[in-house]
Amino acid sequence: MCNIYSGTDPALYETTTRSVRINGVVTSLRLEQRFWQIIDEIALKDGYSTPQFLGLLHDEVVAQRGNIPNFASLLRVVCTVYLQQNETPSLPARNANVASNQNRAIAG
Repeated sequence: MCNIYSGTDPALYETTTRSVRINGVVTSLRLEQRFWQIIDEIALKDGYSTPQFLGLLHDEVVAQRGNIPNFASLLRVVCTVYLQQNETPSLPARNANVASNQNRAIAG
């Protein structure tokens, strides 16, 4: 099991800094490459460029909450929410299937 995690390609956790314009202000965001891949995927799926998506997300969060203390952290969490919503089958269902199979093996 640990090889799934320990075998992760180091290129995926290298940090990359991108400059983006949000509300007319250029800012730099530093994230691991894997997070940039997911953000690019979300943007593409929604029909936006990555900078457009980031600007819209920023504006929506500011409208809802008034400020964003750590935009990079928000982006990491957005990625996990996206992955969780697109996971199939869902984690609880998968765990239930594993438990059911284990119970059958024990009983059988």
